[in-house]
Amino acid sequence: MKPPLLMNINSSVFLKDDVLVMIDRRCLPHKKVEVIAADYEEAARAIEDMVVQGAGDIAITAGYGLYLAAVEAERNSELGPEAARSFILAARERLINTRPTGRYLPALLAGMIKKVEWEQAGRSSQLLLAVNAGIDKQQRRSESTGKWASQLLEDGDGILTHCFPGAALLYMLCQAKEQGKNVNVICSETRPYLQGARLTAWSVAELEIPVTLITDNMAAYCMSQGMITKVFAAADRIAMDGTVANKIGTFPLALAADYHKLPFYILGYGGPDRSCREGKDIMIEQRDPAEVLSCNGIKISSDKVKGFYPAFDLTPAHLIKAIITDRGMIPSSQVEQYWSL
Repeated sequence: MKPPLLMNINSSVFLKDDVLVMIDRRCLPHKKVEVIAADYEEAARAIEDMVVQGAGDIAITAGYGLYLAAVEAERNSELGPEAARSFILAARERLINTRPTGRYLPALLAGMIKKVEWEQAGRSSQLLLAVNAGIDKQQRRSESTGKWASQLLEDGDGILTHCFPGAALLYMLCQAKEQGKNVNVICSETRPYLQGARLTAWSVAELEIPVTLITDNMAAYCMSQGMITKVFAAADRIAMDGTVANKIGTFPLALAADYHKLPFYILGYGGPDRSCREGKDIMIEQRDPAEVLSCNGIKISSDKVKGFYPAFDLTPAHLIKAIITDRGMIPSSQVEQYWSL
């Protein structure tokens, strides 16, 4: 069985002939369209326009964007060392501001900048090495998180997911399948970009695991009918108090799971953000309201109607049974323990 496209970041975001190639996730699964970014500004716009989706993959795309900025600085013979440094740092700020809620993008870029030997030539090569290290780290995190999560699954489980929880979900399901556990997956469609329908449900089906698609407002009914035994979502940022920022719609799923006494788990990959003490400190990205007034390019309401689109919501720790990371499973109220594991 061929692994799903989105199980490995190098399959959908990669360098080719010194330009960045991104498989446009807005077009999946029906078309595999390549979007090219020749400089950091084009990479930034691709992130903003949702060409790339998923916190980890967005971070890697931004990392490649920073590399492209260094390449551009090196090609400009008029830029001295200090001017080149300023150019690269300005590119970093542009890339960070593309998606303000997620933790992994600014963390990756900060780590990349920290490793640069500014007095040495070949800054772009240094940054590319850092991007590749970030990809390897992300892949290991996904596999390890998925392995830990698979221990929670039991034969006959019905799993509800939301949005695209990343490669860890796919590794979790692969591990369960190898362990002889028969599970089925229910995916919420995740308006307005339908990541649950286009990315998660498609990827799970590619694993030859039974999967069912529901609209976003069907989850509580499915829970009441015994169709769901466990809920798994991911996190774009986790505060040290256990509050989780994830795709809008995660919070009501946690509330419904709590009402029906179902465990709600977070695939937390690299753990909490040590610089974020409480959930209230997380900035919620407000996207263009027009995005909720159409679906796949088709307008769905009157021109007189206004839209509203907070891209993320906050789920408090008491609604989360555990946060599953690459270092193990941690009670949400004790997520700060991640940094001592």
